[in-house]
Amino acid sequence: MDAFAEIAEERRCLADLLSGLTEEQRATPSLCSAWTVHDVLAHLVVPLEVGLARFAVAMLICRGNFDRANVRLTRQQARRPYGELVEVLRRKADSRFTPPGAGPEAPLTDLLVHGLDIRRPLGLPREIPEARLRTSLTFLTSAGARSFVADGTLDGLRFVAEDLDWAHGSGPTVSGRADAVLLGITGRTAALDSLSGDGVPTLRSRLA
Repeated sequence: MDAFAEIAEERRCLADLLSGLTEEQRATPSLCSAWTVHDVLAHLVVPLEVGLARFAVAMLICRGNFDRANVRLTRQQARRPYGELVEVLRRKADSRFTPPGAGPEAPLTDLLVHGLDIRRPLGLPREIPEARLRTSLTFLTSAGARSFVADGTLDGLRFVAEDLDWAHGSGPTVSGRADAVLLGITGRTAALDSLSGDGVPTLRSRLA
């Protein structure tokens, strides 16, 4: 799989979806914390518009806290017109930026997860290509995904994507469609009702 080509296609696909949303849909709360659909779009534009120097400044202002720096930069981008953000996502779809120390699996996973953060509340399903889901699930269960997965989320549980023949870990099982497993691993409580297995109560308590 050409990961950067897959990333570019994900960005263009998401830009096509976002360009057709109503104002009400844009203001809909996403699955991602307190962010609306517009805010999630702004977050996806941050790595395309904010260079390492500006990110370093934000980190200094936020006393080295990555999450606060990310929120700060997302808030700044969210002040821009919605249509302008959509066009940045489309125009810069071929960007090969990756976070320091990470490969293309990181931005691919960010796009898949945030795409679901947008689609699920709006009731807009999508069949994500299996290769992309498999790549992201494998990445999320690796040591390099600490910024995506809260400490302890995976401990002592076996995660199973029933539609991919993919599994990770050992212990009580958490199973379901790959997109639901992806959301569960990344802390989205909205996915819990789409998952089954004797490990779900443990995962629910960890995400509470």
